[in-house]
Order: sequence, then C-alpha cells, then structure tokens
Amino acid sequence: MIDKRLLDILVCPVTKAPLEWRPDRNELWCKASRLAYPVRDGIPVMLEEEARPLTDEELAR
Repeated sequence: MIDKRLLDILVCPVTKAPLEWRPDRNELWCKASRLAYPVRDGIPVMLEEEARPLTDEELAR
C-alpha cells in the first residue's frame, strides 16, 4: 500500500505528471509517459529504466 500523502507528492520523473496507484499490479502508472513504475517492498522505484511500458489495453482501463 502506498501512503496517500506520498502519492500526492510523487510525480512521473519523465513527464512530471501525476501517478495513479494500481494495487492489483503493485505499480504506479503514468498515462502521460505510458510507463508503470514498480513498487518493491512498499518503496516506489522511480527510475525510467526500471519502468515498463503500458499497453494500449491497460491505458484504456
């Protein structure tokens, strides 16, 4: 689980856009950059090289 206060201040390192917490995937999604950042042991990994690309299907949800 990501603390709401932390989520309020975190932004995508690529676009500076807000992030969406996806607990089902344990990821933070940025629709602007089309990247999903992993959360490992409760810690967001906010590195572009660690993010995975979001698919068109995922973005449509």
